[in-house]
Amino acid sequence: MLARRTVLGAAMVALLTACGAEEDPPGDAARIDGELVGRLREDDAEAVAQAVNAFGFDLLKEADGSRLRNTVTSPVSVAVLLAMVLAGADGDTARDMARTLHLTDARDVRAGALLRMLADTDDVTLSVANALWAARGTPLRGDYLDFVTGTFGATAKEADLAARATADEIDRWASDRTEGRIPAIARDLGLPSADTVLVLLNAVYFLGTWTVRFDTEATREEPFTLTDGRSAAVPMMSLREEKLGYAERDGYAMLRLPYGKERRYGMEVLLPAPGSDLGALLDRLGAAEWAAGVAALREEHVHELALPRFALTWSLELNAVLDRLGMGAAFGPEADFSRMSPTNPVLSKVVHKTYIRVDENGTEAAAVTGGAMKTSLPLNPIVFRADRPFAFTVSDRRTGAALFLGTVTDPRG
Repeated sequence: MLARRTVLGAAMVALLTACGAEEDPPGDAARIDGELVGRLREDDAEAVAQAVNAFGFDLLKEADGSRLRNTVTSPVSVAVLLAMVLAGADGDTARDMARTLHLTDARDVRAGALLRMLADTDDVTLSVANALWAARGTPLRGDYLDFVTGTFGATAKEADLAARATADEIDRWASDRTEGRIPAIARDLGLPSADTVLVLLNAVYFLGTWTVRFDTEATREEPFTLTDGRSAAVPMMSLREEKLGYAERDGYAMLRLPYGKERRYGMEVLLPAPGSDLGALLDRLGAAEWAAGVAALREEHVHELALPRFALTWSLELNAVLDRLGMGAAFGPEADFSRMSPTNPVLSKVVHKTYIRVDENGTEAAAVTGGAMKTSLPLNPIVFRADRPFAFTVSDRRTGAALFLGTVTDPRG
């Protein structure tokens, strides 16, 4: 655990190198400070989970405005990444970010309780990892580093963000912590970059086996109706005569497929009612309605279940999405991240990349969310482009005499 102190200049080199020189194992979340989050209760984690869900449904609607394409998001991954950024925000920037994330505190230690509780299972494979890379010479405040390492189990390292080797290291980190499903993210974040002063990453990896597996011999090519009304043949898995969680809601039905023996984790499938469509479902679906649907699930005898086998990759730069959700100030020159660093950087890019595979055995899913921060600009940055006729002088500052005076209307001469 890092000592509580302000980290500036040369002290940053020793601190960040010490906590990041060795390669950390994929289960970085296990390094969460037990003393810091040990006093938190289960309902603390549940409260943060509700905030994550609310943000997640907001994110889904903004990320897929067309309702015509595949979309795969990880609310936990994006929310945790932004919570690490939020911990360094102050003033209106902190207020807007917290409001977007449905949090009340810029440094909410309850997030640590949520991560610890999510990973407390042997029924599925689930790992959450966090990391920071700071450009050499970039001062970060000691209390900020203490918070993100203690609450989120993040590793921290100082590196040359303008070097190809650092970009490769960041890609390896993402790949290692998602079992190779998200092999790279550095290029999406604009790396290598001499202007970037801080990179933050979150990775989530999930692997679960169905409690009741599908029989591969029963999978058949069957028609799937697309959003434009056309039909496509897809491999359709099927189960018959099973007891599963099921609920009928206004405009849709929900069915839950559990994983493992404990059935703690599961996949909820929300199917629009006949005559309705996915757009109508998403219009009314939010965290509260989803939670009500889950609460309404009852074990029912399902005569037949058909579910397509699929594998999807998805990625999106979230800057515009987060701007629409109310977090735009974090990306502009008015951003206030003074609690992170005395240089007050700005959030320049947030990228989300995901993978999911659903087959007869279960589900594998992975996500990496990255944030890049650059040196802040003044509120009214001066831009001077002499790309039109101009005048010039050559003068003596001591006497004030102009030695040369002229105009340029065609630099070609």
